[in-house]
Amino acid sequence: MSRADTVRFRPNQAILVAAIVAFIGALPLATARWWLLWVLLIPLAVAVWAWRSGTEADPRELRLRALAGQRRIAWERVAELAADERGRVVVRLDDGERLVLPAVRAADLPRLIAATGQELPDSTR
Repeated sequence: MSRADTVRFRPNQAILVAAIVAFIGALPLATARWWLLWVLLIPLAVAVWAWRSGTEADPRELRLRALAGQRRIAWERVAELAADERGRVVVRLDDGERLVLPAVRAADLPRLIAATGQELPDSTR
């Protein structure tokens, strides 16, 4: 299987740009006193989260990525994919656990299902 088979969902990249601007804006404060250097960690953490987080789907599995880790879920464990009232996509696993898929919106459901290699049912019948 190639990387081309993988569908990626990422947060809006404006978050990454905002974190970079915040980092640059915090430099004068952080360099004023040595004990204020920790202020730079906040925009740095947001930038790493924006760059790393999201959901990846391929015909074998889902990968949910966060700031410090990832979780792999085989499609066989997925019992249901649905959108919640806020427009986010939620997956229900075979053991009843529910997980919100990072960066996946309700409008992305057809792309997500297509990544499994399955077809959506025809709703015109």
